[in-house]
Amino acid sequence: MANFETVTVETDLLICGGGMAACGAAVEASYWAKKNGLKVTLVDKAVMDRSGAVAMGLSAINQYVDLNSGANTLKDYCDYVRNDLMGITREDLVANIARHVDSTVHLFEKWGLPIWKDAEGKYIHEGRWQLMINGESYKVIVAEAAKNALAEAGGEYFERVFITHPLMDGDRCVGAIGFSTRQNKVYVFKAKATLVAMGGAVHVFKPRSTGEGFGRSWYPPFNSGASAFFTIYGGAEMTCQEVRFIPVRFKDAYGPVGAWFLLFKALATNAQGGNYMKENAAELEKWQPYGKVKPAPANIRNWLMMLDVMDGKAPIYMQTHDAIKAIAEKSPDEKAARKKLRELEAEAWEDFLDMTISQAILWAATNVEPEKRPSEIMACDPYFIGSHSGASGAWVSGPEDLQNEATRQEYFWGYPHMTTVSGMFAAGDASGASSHKFSSGSFTEGRIAGKAAIAYIADHRAAPNVDAAQVESLKAQILKPLDTFAQHSKTTTDPDVNPNYIRPTQFMYRLQKIMDEYAGGVSSQFKTSGKLLEKGMELLGYLKQDAACLAAEDLHELMRCWENVHRMFQADAHMRSILFREETRWPGYYFRSDKPSMDNANWLAFVNCTYDRKTEQWAMRKRPVKYLTA
Repeated sequence: MANFETVTVETDLLICGGGMAACGAAVEASYWAKKNGLKVTLVDKAVMDRSGAVAMGLSAINQYVDLNSGANTLKDYCDYVRNDLMGITREDLVANIARHVDSTVHLFEKWGLPIWKDAEGKYIHEGRWQLMINGESYKVIVAEAAKNALAEAGGEYFERVFITHPLMDGDRCVGAIGFSTRQNKVYVFKAKATLVAMGGAVHVFKPRSTGEGFGRSWYPPFNSGASAFFTIYGGAEMTCQEVRFIPVRFKDAYGPVGAWFLLFKALATNAQGGNYMKENAAELEKWQPYGKVKPAPANIRNWLMMLDVMDGKAPIYMQTHDAIKAIAEKSPDEKAARKKLRELEAEAWEDFLDMTISQAILWAATNVEPEKRPSEIMACDPYFIGSHSGASGAWVSGPEDLQNEATRQEYFWGYPHMTTVSGMFAAGDASGASSHKFSSGSFTEGRIAGKAAIAYIADHRAAPNVDAAQVESLKAQILKPLDTFAQHSKTTTDPDVNPNYIRPTQFMYRLQKIMDEYAGGVSSQFKTSGKLLEKGMELLGYLKQDAACLAAEDLHELMRCWENVHRMFQADAHMRSILFREETRWPGYYFRSDKPSMDNANWLAFVNCTYDRKTEQWAMRKRPVKYLTA
């Protein structure tokens, strides 16, 4: 600890994260900060150009409401989100993002993002809400806009700095503390408001890809629960911590299926060629009123597929060749059909090359030619994500103008997207109960939260009070794994095996084993029960004790130590929330065997939780679901 320099950075607004939401916040907040003579600082664990869920690229923008054309309304989008989340949604947040997201997409195009257009110059839709893009450089384009905005407003950004904890002044957030992953430096960021946008969490559960494939996942493996820990540890009320997301993707490399389902209209079948969506349709009656909405909720589609898997009808296949053939056959003659076939084949490969190159490599390695044979799909391991079809995150204030008499008391308490902690804002995967914002909506939510944070600072201009003793205590806590390794590593011949400490990789394996076996992971077909959860929470308690014995050989391992602490808190909130909700509402995401049905009369409600860092106790509560539209 003695050889670590403490670097203090004073700012007005601190943005934690470098993904889509953080970039949106940087762009919007910088505009308003410049007008108010304020400073914006962004700090990212990675490098902004390739940070966040869009790091590798993307083949589609998944939220474009197209309000100007009159084709869709805000109510249409709210209904879509409400149905897909089985009724559990904050419509004020969803509508607020949806009414602004189109302008965000137009900004992306202005900055250079290639969006597919037809001969008439109209956007090409993948589905009702999705636009096709050439998005290999999507994140680079957006990051450039964020960096330019910061520079024009006199702000600054820090990369390769890992934020570990919030800094608190009583019940107010006054910044953050973390460390460089490249230099022996601890960074103390003092701020009048802090915006959390550090992504969701992967590798809380044991992944399907192990051994040589370990680290491969659908959601970015470097997103390790920093948003959840930061908000939980700061005392923010959290919501939907039980709503993990399990996407269905091409097996092993996690390639996207959206273009195949929505653009190519491909059919997914079991190994016998049966259409599980039709053959298992009777199951939909059990999950009304959401079982028969169109489109079917993502978790329900998962569940109907899983029923076939549990019935021995696996593997599950995407019938890519039939879809391509059907489109090509609509051509006027054989020559045109061959040309169309080549175009579709190129688009199929490009879909992966834009965002999941490993899937193209796997197809090539396993002799899969999508125009000739099907490819296997599967349900991934569980992820915690507030921007896709999951909903976990912080409970935030909605916009005042969208509240009605029924929602105002519950959903509004000041500045849009501020958590229940004064001065702490959340966006993207850090913000809960506002699903289906994806990349464009996360950027938009960052814009909304960034503007609101500047308004908060304008009303609270007093300098943040950061207690020096708090900083020193946290610094010692953050660097302790390095001291532990240095003190004890020489007492055994193998530094990985030592009675005095646990290395971060082994710690992660223990966490994943607990979650996989007791909280409904892949090995149990995503099933759990009250008794399993109670046992899992007992084992997690022992793991939490052992967190004090984490050891790090270098800065990289120190980062891994704290990533796992963050994951552990996400896991704790998750198990407590599933246990508290005494029903199964999202079959296909998780199934409680002891509560195997949906109880709309008692559980059409949010499950929220709050952690007290002083007592280390959790408080659970219900919050009512209130809709803006009938």
